[in-house]
Amino acid sequence: MQLPSDVPVMTLKNATLFPGALLPLYIFEPRYRQMLDRALNTHRLLAVAMKKPGRTRETPCAMAGLGLIRVAVTQKDGTSYLILQGLVRARLDRAVSYRPFRIHRYRALLDTPASGPEIKALTRRVQHLARQRLSQGIPEITPLPELTLREPDGPESLAAFSLEHFLKYLAQMKDPGQVADLVSCTMLSEALERQTILETVDPEARLRHVIRFLLAEIRRSQGGHPQSGS
Repeated sequence: MQLPSDVPVMTLKNATLFPGALLPLYIFEPRYRQMLDRALNTHRLLAVAMKKPGRTRETPCAMAGLGLIRVAVTQKDGTSYLILQGLVRARLDRAVSYRPFRIHRYRALLDTPASGPEIKALTRRVQHLARQRLSQGIPEITPLPELTLREPDGPESLAAFSLEHFLKYLAQMKDPGQVADLVSCTMLSEALERQTILETVDPEARLRHVIRFLLAEIRRSQGGHPQSGS
């Protein structure tokens, strides 16, 4: 896919768009309606950036997620529901426009190849901790791309199918960076932790961050008492 040199940027308080993940959005602000209209009539690409913490102005973090609009449904009142599928990490460069919405130059960042015994051990550790965290119960799983096109019998069947499919899918994943991203967007409840993972391009460092954050999630779920065993 040929990527454009600049892209509209949506700045949201706690949102993180990872490569390969899905992000449902509700578009109602006039400027974002215009942004959506532009994207749908050009390359169907949007960048989602988290708002820099502590800033009163709407300043995006430098690392964003570049996403493709997979689904867009516009209502009679002009608002829209859409699903973005993350493509790559995008480091935002200078803004070429601020009104009616931000448009930035950017640089797409791909994972560097990572392999070896240490990487494999870290990947297995993340997969193990993810299963442990799931066993504690998570209200909902971020859907995988193929799940959005299915028609389940009802909410319960979707939840059961998602959990079973997720565990199987995670166990089969070999790419360490993708494992870290999928677990992060699904299980990390803290926005700043997800942003840290998004900003970590090196897969080994990313896996180590995920392990630390997952252990913290597990301890919080246990009321601060770590579970015995590994």
